[in-house]
Amino acid sequence: MYRWLEWPRRWVSFLLLLVLVASLTVACDFGGQQAQDGVPPASLTGLGASFPAPLYQNWAVGLNQKHSQIRVDYQSQGSGAGIENFIQENVDFAASDIALKDEDIPKVKRGVLMLPMTAGSIVIAYNVPGVPDGLKLTREAYVGIMSGQIRRWNDPKIATANPGVNLPDQAITVVHRSDGSGTTAVFTKHLSAISPEWQKQFGEGTTIQWPKTGNFVGAKGNEGVTAQIQQTAGAIGYVEYGYAKTNKLNTAALENKAGKFVQATPETGAATLAAVQLPENLRAFITDPEGENSYPIVTYTWQLHYQQQPDPNKAIALEVWIEYGLNEGQKVAPELGYIPLPKVVRERIAKAADGLSDQYTITLKDMA
Repeated sequence: MYRWLEWPRRWVSFLLLLVLVASLTVACDFGGQQAQDGVPPASLTGLGASFPAPLYQNWAVGLNQKHSQIRVDYQSQGSGAGIENFIQENVDFAASDIALKDEDIPKVKRGVLMLPMTAGSIVIAYNVPGVPDGLKLTREAYVGIMSGQIRRWNDPKIATANPGVNLPDQAITVVHRSDGSGTTAVFTKHLSAISPEWQKQFGEGTTIQWPKTGNFVGAKGNEGVTAQIQQTAGAIGYVEYGYAKTNKLNTAALENKAGKFVQATPETGAATLAAVQLPENLRAFITDPEGENSYPIVTYTWQLHYQQQPDPNKAIALEVWIEYGLNEGQKVAPELGYIPLPKVVRERIAKAADGLSDQYTITLKDMA
């Protein structure tokens, strides 16, 4: 009787050992990669806004150098594509310059974390031979250009603010985004905030119906708008500051709410963020900031993460990715044209992201 009971127990112990070995093998070996420093191997796919793409791609390289077992592939396809793929669960995370609308949040079955991971300025860049960097544009002037009412570079509404600048009698070509774009949403939200006429006629959104009068050209992504401006004499368009800086585009000094002409720099962008307090849900839209030194068009840009992550390796890797972005990642932000997040903001984001791998804490400790 004793031996009959003992035999099954031995088999149960043996089977439990096999399961444990198999589990550890899966957890610690992924495509030949081993867990290091308690972090399991994982490949993460992200997609969305072109605005933060250069920064996120830089972070992906830096994180892989620190944790070679983690690979992050971020594709720049626009905020609209990012939100759509996130809702459809085609990605591990997404990115958008406008976060998610209240009506979209219930569509995400696994829950949503919206984390503002960086911030940047949207500049009005131009290519006008003979016209130097820092052309001053009043609010009336840049709304007029974008609405098709101002069509030539020597228009008095531009010339009056720029005495001594030789403005040519040349047609203005306005370059705008042709894809669903968070950059467009932020830019048109600002135009709507400062101009009731713009709000009434064109409104705001990731896509809008651009004027039928004047010369308007569409291009895909911040990359496409930047290239189109470079290639077109007399062109003007809106792009993320980092793209303009990297490609040495001239950018305008815009009239802010205080009536001062301010050009985008890391300092003027930081002044704008200092005037804004993030709400509990970490969504804040900066439409027309206060402050004499504030650049008028600045936005946070968000990473969209699932609250529920069924893959333990990915859950831990995503938390490591966020932690890297909030620390080492902020140090490289200025050189790429982005605004480092204030410490108080980073602390709130880190607290919000803490729960991503909570359910797998034991697994993480076991691997350490």
